[in-house]
Amino acid sequence: MTERVRVAVIGGGPAGLTAAAALAPQVDGDVLVLEREQETGGIPRHSDHPGYGLRDLRRFMSGPEYARRLTRAAREAGARLETEAMVTGWSGERTLEVTSPRGRRLVQADAVVLATGARERPRSARLIAGDRPDGVYTTGQLQNLVHLQHREVGRRAVVVGAELVSWSAVLTLHEAGCRTVLMTSEYAKPEAYTAFRVPGRLAFGVLVRARTRLVAVHGKGRVTSVDIEDLDTGERRRVPCDTVITTGDWIPDHELARTGGLDMDRATLGPRVDTSLATSLPGVFAAGNLLHPVDTADVAALDGRHVAAAVLGHLAGAPAPAGGVPLVAQAPLRWVAPQIVRPGGPPPSRGKLLLWSDAFRTLPRVTATQDGRLLGRTRLPWPAAPGRVFRVPFSLVAGADPAGGPVRLALE
Repeated sequence: MTERVRVAVIGGGPAGLTAAAALAPQVDGDVLVLEREQETGGIPRHSDHPGYGLRDLRRFMSGPEYARRLTRAAREAGARLETEAMVTGWSGERTLEVTSPRGRRLVQADAVVLATGARERPRSARLIAGDRPDGVYTTGQLQNLVHLQHREVGRRAVVVGAELVSWSAVLTLHEAGCRTVLMTSEYAKPEAYTAFRVPGRLAFGVLVRARTRLVAVHGKGRVTSVDIEDLDTGERRRVPCDTVITTGDWIPDHELARTGGLDMDRATLGPRVDTSLATSLPGVFAAGNLLHPVDTADVAALDGRHVAAAVLGHLAGAPAPAGGVPLVAQAPLRWVAPQIVRPGGPPPSRGKLLLWSDAFRTLPRVTATQDGRLLGRTRLPWPAAPGRVFRVPFSLVAGADPAGGPVRLALE
């Protein structure tokens, strides 16, 4: 059986729900959201602490409240939300293979929005040696256990990573009655903003060690300890604990984009898009943290709002975009998103390019050059730092020659 819809949105997190809410009132036909979980809302659904909704809804709310509000907005706009529906592959142009408890079917859409998000790398992907006991979780697994299943997780935890999400894990552990005895970071200083890091250390008494990494987990039935290595001296020491949380180190949920034959970006590991969020396949768009691991939920939601204009243009018969100038990030910048600037194309969401830096820079100066010509230079009042997205005004590259070579972004 093949079902026909005007727009299929894959992923019911902030980006997908916001895209559906923006599109449904303006599309003549079904806007279908396909979500593999039992409920829509994405990661915020089990992130039960405040801090959501500031940029997109101008509200300050908890993750679950934010997820409910986005779900309600999409449904009231007229979108159809289908949960427990896994898109397992493609069967032709913009035709999706969907498996759910209701059976298997094909969904053929005039436009597809990929909003599958990102995930943290688990212990296995980080190649951490040692035993294989219970008590090792990602932040998402931890929050699911505590906030949705209301289960205990332990009494002494080591958190791997010192990003913003790492402090979210500390909050969840505290709520579950588990003390964080150590947080590790491989960088010269912790990645999270000082505004989060200092209050977190004072409130929860968390010891944060920079330039360290977790190299082994010990325990049979349950974690009993971990080995921590100093990256400068090579010295190792054992830390007693019964819980380990691996945080950050994000990767896009990109399997569907790859199997669909989309051009992929080697740096972000997500699909390459232009500033309208169009991919290399006509009628297929992408939004949110699938494009760049990882930004906040409200910024992902604004991506969903931004992509609606390009989807509507495609449905109205606008020709598929062609040409364009690639953007390239130079070390210590790791990646840039979006990756393509097209003549006459719109500015990106919020008028910003998103970059990731592998080095700390206070008041960084960013340059854009093309074929040896300086396009622009700007000094920014916010730092560039590992573990968080670094935003640069799009005006820096707006003067690129459409017939020229790649535009190269660098830190001076």
